[in-house]
Amino acid sequence: MSMIQADRLTFSYPGSPDPVFQDACFQIDTEWRLGLVGRNGRGKTTLLRLLMGEYPWEGSLVSSVPFDYFPCPVPDQERLTVEVLEDLCPEAEGWRFPKELSLLGVEEEALWRPFSTLSNGERTKVLLAALFLRERRFPLIDEPTNHLDAQGRALVSAYLRRQRGFILVSHDRRFLDGCVDHILALNRADIQVQAGSYSSWRENFDRAQQFEEAQNERLKKDVRRLQQAARRTSVWSDRVEASKIGAYDKGFVGHKSAKMMKRAKALEARQEKALEEKQGLLKNRETAEALKLRPLAHHAKRLVSCSELVLWYGDRRVCGPLSFSLEQGERVALEGRNGSGKSSFLKLLLGQDIRHDGTLALAPGLKISYVPQDTSFLQGPLGDFILERGIDESLFKAILRKLGFAREQFERRLEDCSGGQKKKLLIAASLCEQAHLYVWDEPLNFIDIDSRLQIEELLRGFAPTMIFVEHDRAFQEAVATKVVTL
Repeated sequence: MSMIQADRLTFSYPGSPDPVFQDACFQIDTEWRLGLVGRNGRGKTTLLRLLMGEYPWEGSLVSSVPFDYFPCPVPDQERLTVEVLEDLCPEAEGWRFPKELSLLGVEEEALWRPFSTLSNGERTKVLLAALFLRERRFPLIDEPTNHLDAQGRALVSAYLRRQRGFILVSHDRRFLDGCVDHILALNRADIQVQAGSYSSWRENFDRAQQFEEAQNERLKKDVRRLQQAARRTSVWSDRVEASKIGAYDKGFVGHKSAKMMKRAKALEARQEKALEEKQGLLKNRETAEALKLRPLAHHAKRLVSCSELVLWYGDRRVCGPLSFSLEQGERVALEGRNGSGKSSFLKLLLGQDIRHDGTLALAPGLKISYVPQDTSFLQGPLGDFILERGIDESLFKAILRKLGFAREQFERRLEDCSGGQKKKLLIAASLCEQAHLYVWDEPLNFIDIDSRLQIEELLRGFAPTMIFVEHDRAFQEAVATKVVTL
């Protein structure tokens, strides 16, 4: 058993006035399957990079194990997958490659294909296998689920559950619950380490916040009561002091006045203590304000219908025949394995030239708001993006603030934003748009759990008509009114 220990760890990015970590202290065991959680921008990836030694820090960060980071780059992606694995883990014997990949649901024939021809999900699994084939290293796994379908996530979660010792960053609640035995949470005010699953940590965290909320309310009442009592006592003391003028026994009156003043000071001291206690509460409470949406009503009840729809990619049939309809107020989740045509269907819905047979009919005058899966096109200042989308700047920024954006982040260029921030930009823009139909393609990639819960609440509360693809099973079950499998 060995430990990773941080003591008074402090780190800021060059030019940034706010530290990512300030005097952070924690200790973790390298035998743990550790889930690293926290809102976007709290420093999860930064912490992994610090462990890799990529940035200088102040304080102490000590470990007796070398680290490996996922995802690692593959410089020449035209090489065979087996050659890529040989380069990444030269100590591993060749027979272990197909064995490890089989645990992740990857066929052996993938080893003899160029790495570039693998799907994104297959590449993820190959690089995870390489990570655990490298011996005497401690894996740091940064958001492995973003290119995995629901079945792939279940396979990878089961695979990680068999391993011993890693740090995993993920925002998928079910995925975390399936493979971790400890949680390290980067909270607003501190860092918590707790044994158990994500759900058990969340339950304890919410219970602690509820307890502190009740304590906070009690102390607020105590402070108001003590303030009123102190004011009354002070007034009485002043009146008694004033009554000394012309009094027969000035000593008695003065003693009475001093006694009442002493009581007033004692009340003030109790009030200060109550205020001090109050200041120590709710420092970790996530101030996630409710989001709002203004969907448009359409005169037609049925907005989308498809009959015997078949999608093609070149000469290969991607999916179908597919028949279903979408009525106002319904939220349809499209599910299926990677490559089953989910994104192609959404593109056809948006009017793109996708080869197909069968029929897809949209209600006339249908206004659609779209959140794409890809964020690489986001470039330049935020102001240019706002003008290009034609959205209300004040509303857009207010939504971003509710999703955890700091004001100073509005000055950053879009290409410098994190993956989660880019997704939030696209979701916030969609929420600014009044539409009959909202089409979202894997909107939650890189987005933190608290923001996912905000979006769940929004969609349940405002009930927009929607077609979406999302492999986060907990989100899909909370939001979808209908599931269509491709």
